[in-house]
Amino acid sequence: MPIRHQFRATGSRVRFALLPVLLLSLALTACQRDGDVVTDGIRTAAAIVAKQTPDWCRNTTIYEVNLRQYSPSGSFSAFAEHLPRLKEMGVTILWLMPIHPIGVENRKGGLGSYYSVRDYLGVNPEHGTLADFKRLVEQVHAQGMYIILDWVANHCAWDHPWVDAHPDWFSRDAKGNMYPPVPDWSDVVDLNYDNHAMRRAMIEALCYWVRETGIDGYRCDVAGMVPFDFWRAARLELDRIKPVFMLAEWEEPELHEAFEMSYAWGLHDVMREIARGERGATAVREYYEQNRRDYPAGAIRMNFTSNHDENSWNGTVFERLGEGVEAFAVLTALLPGMPLVYSGQEAGLDRPLAFFDKDPIAWREHPCRELYRKLLNLHQGNAALWNGAAGGEPVWLETTHDETVCAFSRERERDKVVALFNLSGLPQQVELSGISLRGDYRELFSETESTVAFTERAQVELPPWGYRVYVAE
Repeated sequence: MPIRHQFRATGSRVRFALLPVLLLSLALTACQRDGDVVTDGIRTAAAIVAKQTPDWCRNTTIYEVNLRQYSPSGSFSAFAEHLPRLKEMGVTILWLMPIHPIGVENRKGGLGSYYSVRDYLGVNPEHGTLADFKRLVEQVHAQGMYIILDWVANHCAWDHPWVDAHPDWFSRDAKGNMYPPVPDWSDVVDLNYDNHAMRRAMIEALCYWVRETGIDGYRCDVAGMVPFDFWRAARLELDRIKPVFMLAEWEEPELHEAFEMSYAWGLHDVMREIARGERGATAVREYYEQNRRDYPAGAIRMNFTSNHDENSWNGTVFERLGEGVEAFAVLTALLPGMPLVYSGQEAGLDRPLAFFDKDPIAWREHPCRELYRKLLNLHQGNAALWNGAAGGEPVWLETTHDETVCAFSRERERDKVVALFNLSGLPQQVELSGISLRGDYRELFSETESTVAFTERAQVELPPWGYRVYVAE
C-alpha cells in the first residue's frame, strides 16, 4: 500500500496491542505454552520471540519485483527468464509484491491494487497458477537465491470471503459499519486483531506458503499497523517450519523482535533533504549515530533510493534525488544495512509506473546496471559490508569539507572499504585524515587495475556529486 508519513514510527495506531482487560483474561484462562495463547495448535499472542534468523541473510542484497509491470504478460514464467541476469547483478533475495487474487468491489483502476487481497491462499491468474509459482520458487533456489512474498495482514478486499463468513473479523465504526484503515485506501477493509480466530486464520495462511511452496519469508505491509504480539506469534509458528527472513514495512525498533529487517526511511529522508540543499553531508553521520542508538544490535535496516511506493506516488528517483542519484545509490550499498533495488532501476527507470493498471517496464541497457552489479557483488563478497552484526561499523574520516563531503571506512576480518562522497553540486578538493585511511586499495569504479596507497592523510578531488570507493587489496 502507498505508505503515508503519518504512519511511521511516531504515528502508530492505538491498536498495537490487545486491551489490558483482554490480556489479563487471556493470561488467566488460556492454555499456555512458553507464555503464549494456543488455540487449535496455533499460538496467537506470543511473548518475546527468540527468532531463528537464517544464516544465509548475513551477506544478502534485496530486489523488489513488480510482477505486473515486469513483462508484457506479467507472468511468473516471464519473470523467471530474468533470474540469470539478476543473479549476475548480485541479487540474492527476491521480494515479490503480493501475488494473490485482487478484490473487485471498490477496485481502483482497471486491474486494482496488489494490496487488496481477495484470497490469502490463492494466486492471481494475472501471474499464472500455483504450480507456476512453485516452479518459480524452485528456479530461484536453483540459482542460489531466495524468495519472499509481500504479505498484507492489516486489511483485505471488501469481497474477501471472510467478510460474509466471519463479519466479526472486521473492525466496525459506531454505526456497526466496516471501514478502510485509511480513508484513501477505499478498496480495502480493516481487520479486527482483537479477534483471535482471525489471527489464527492469518497465521495459518502465512504458514501455508512457507510449508507448501518453500518460500523463504515475507515482506510485511504496514507492519506497525498490526499488533506487535501478532508478529511475535506468527514468527514463532513460521520458524517451526523453517527459519525465515522477515522484512517489516515500518521503522519501530520493537518490531525487530520478530523481524530481521525494517525500512530505513530516515536515511531516504536525509538523502532527499541533501539533494534539495536543505541539509549538508554531516546529516548522514547524524542519521547513522541516531540509528545506532535506537535499534537493537544486529538489526538490519533496508537502504533504498526507490521502491514501488516512492516511484508511483512521489516521483522517479531522478526527480527526488536529482544529480545525486548515483552517489546515493552507492551510499545505500556501503552504509550499514541491506541495499534494495526496485524493478527497473537497473534499466534507468525514469517514469512512475502505474499502480492500478498495466504499465510494463521498458527494459534497456543502462549504466545503472553495471553500477548495481559492482555494488551488489561487493556487498555480497566483502565482509566489511555484511548485514547487521556480521559487518563492520563505520569509522568516520575527518575532512576539510565536512558540510559537503561524507567519508568513512568499514573493516571486518581481512576486508576493508573506504568510501568518499561529494554530496554537493560543486567540485571539491578535499583533505582526508584518520588512522583507518591507511592501506593499499583499488578503486571499485576505476577503469584501471592500479593500486592506490593511502597514509593517515590524503588529498582527493571529487567532481560534483562524485564518489570514490576504495577496496583494500
